[in-house]
Amino acid sequence: MGMMAKMRNLAPAFIITVGGLFVLYMVISDSNVQEFIGARSNNVGSVNGREISYQEFNEFVDRAVENQKAQTGQDIPEEQMDQFRDQVWDALVTQILTEEQLDKFGIEISEQEIRDVILGENPPEFLKRNFIDSLGRFNREMYESALFDARNKEALLQAEEAVKQQLLSQKLQNMLFASITVSEGELKRKFIDQNIKMNAEFVLVDVNTIKDNEVKVSDDDLKKYYDENPDQFSVKDQRKIKFVLFAIEPSRKDSDLVFQTLKSVLDNAKNDTSDFKFFVDGYSEAPYSRDTLSINQLPETFANLVSSISVGDLVGPIATPTGYALYKYFGTAPGTETVARASHILIASTGDDVKDLEEANKIYKQLTDGADFSALAKQLSKDPGSAQKGGDLGWFGKGQMVKEFEDACFNGPVNQIQKPVKTSYGYHIIKVIGRSNTRYISEKITMSIKPSGLTREEIYNQAKDFAYLAEKNNFENEAKLLDRPIQESQPFDSEAQVIPGVGYNKGIVKYSFENGLNTISPVFKTQAGYIVFKISDITKAGVKPFDIVKEEVKTLVTREKKFEKALSIANNILSKSNGNLNNAPQIYQQARFDTTGEFTPAGSIPKVGIEYNFAAVAYKSPLNKVVGPVKGQRGYYLMRVLSRVNFDQNNYTSQRTALRDNILQEKKSSYLNQWLESIKKNADVEDNRYLFYGM
Repeated sequence: MGMMAKMRNLAPAFIITVGGLFVLYMVISDSNVQEFIGARSNNVGSVNGREISYQEFNEFVDRAVENQKAQTGQDIPEEQMDQFRDQVWDALVTQILTEEQLDKFGIEISEQEIRDVILGENPPEFLKRNFIDSLGRFNREMYESALFDARNKEALLQAEEAVKQQLLSQKLQNMLFASITVSEGELKRKFIDQNIKMNAEFVLVDVNTIKDNEVKVSDDDLKKYYDENPDQFSVKDQRKIKFVLFAIEPSRKDSDLVFQTLKSVLDNAKNDTSDFKFFVDGYSEAPYSRDTLSINQLPETFANLVSSISVGDLVGPIATPTGYALYKYFGTAPGTETVARASHILIASTGDDVKDLEEANKIYKQLTDGADFSALAKQLSKDPGSAQKGGDLGWFGKGQMVKEFEDACFNGPVNQIQKPVKTSYGYHIIKVIGRSNTRYISEKITMSIKPSGLTREEIYNQAKDFAYLAEKNNFENEAKLLDRPIQESQPFDSEAQVIPGVGYNKGIVKYSFENGLNTISPVFKTQAGYIVFKISDITKAGVKPFDIVKEEVKTLVTREKKFEKALSIANNILSKSNGNLNNAPQIYQQARFDTTGEFTPAGSIPKVGIEYNFAAVAYKSPLNKVVGPVKGQRGYYLMRVLSRVNFDQNNYTSQRTALRDNILQEKKSSYLNQWLESIKKNADVEDNRYLFYGM
């Protein structure tokens, strides 16, 4: 690799973090966030008064898209762009707020510190990796030569900026995490959770085995529970919307364009001596491959043609589930697996087997007397999928049909109508059309049909016209005139990431909470298409009225009463079992006796599941002594710990350092997330992107 290329590779799409702090650094580094102050128009938002223009934000997004493509080799799908813009926005907000904190704490990096890192004994990995030889050794001489090459000045500046951000990150980490410690108790608790293994036998009195009519619940019980637990029935401010969706779907023009494009490729390929791979590489959405497939793996149209085409023939364009494909045929090869093609007429099971068989035999006789199989299948078969095709099921392999049907198709005669075959679906009259173990060799060009820019614009304009007329006239009436169904979301609050029935769209959430009841929205873009909505319901924060939640309260109180009954049953078992838990089912028939197998205090317990209270009691209880009742998520347990590994001081000492490092890293990550959330919560962030992107 040339020297210039190596230096350019020193500036990849860095993601600088303080455990995730300086995210998407290269998205914003070139634009110097500190300069984003001043009079601006068309602002998409602001952070603590620092305005961000539409043009600036678009530059960030474009750069992030380029970086993503450089890393993955793929463009971001259009349907994921809304979420991607959110990620860039969050990165930008985080960066601005973090820079404010760096200024507040007086954290700075000198040029000397940056030079010491770049020219130090162990340069950063992103700088070193382009100067590693075939034996894995770092070529220091080549590295320094590239650094001091004047042609690499711009790349070096980017590398220095990246190192600066890393050093800022490290200093901020040191300050934030200075007070975080790990106690001896925490270390021992972690060791115990991972290393102390136990085995126990238990009895479970499951509340789900207690029927509703076995407990008494009065209206006074319900009202008391409601009054004592208001938090369980409180709601935040909520909204509901009614919306009309204008789905973004390909038009007939889009389909014709793909067809005609492949038709042109077909004409060129016929008159060109180039290898077909040349055309695959130039036009196909799927990478080149030479496939050897059984006939059931080929598109139906291609499969129907293989008996009449020759080696070297081009076939297509052929419709596929997502678009069109063009094939070049290279002949056949023997296969080891047989596939079959069959047609059938299904007489669905009615529960009266005699009557069903009589009906099947009647149809079978008509067929043996000369009736047309395809016509009778369309008329009489109860399998709607194949009936419209004259009973044809196409080609299929073994394991795709129920056993009785499969046996008839793979063992029965070809081109003869078989007597009715019974399966769990009813009776089938089967005609095997063919069997084959031949595999077909081909190369293909595939093109999917996608909405063009013009199609998207037309759909957007339809939505925009509807929004105008709905605002001017009536939302429901205009939807009815256009014969477009009105859908309604479930309630959502202001922090919702996904709107039930709509999907991911923070802009719709924001708009819904900034406008009043019955407000008609402008056009918003969602993953499914463009929508126009009306704010159909506003619920203020508070406690839901008792009458509305009465049934919910009844369910909760009934379960609480069942726990009380389960506790009484468990105590009765304890008193009558004489220490033998195996006797529990004789005392209470629904009691479940079992043994756990080996488990640790923090892990899932075999036969029990995640039950932290069970595990905590098991760790502390004496061996071979029945203890309980212990309340769990499903009911009450009685248990006897059969074995438990003792605390191994030597093992603990050997693991102590690693345990401390793991706990410390967990604490740092948790603290950092809390710190970030705190500064974001206290920041004045104005997000008006939905006005520009219809997000």
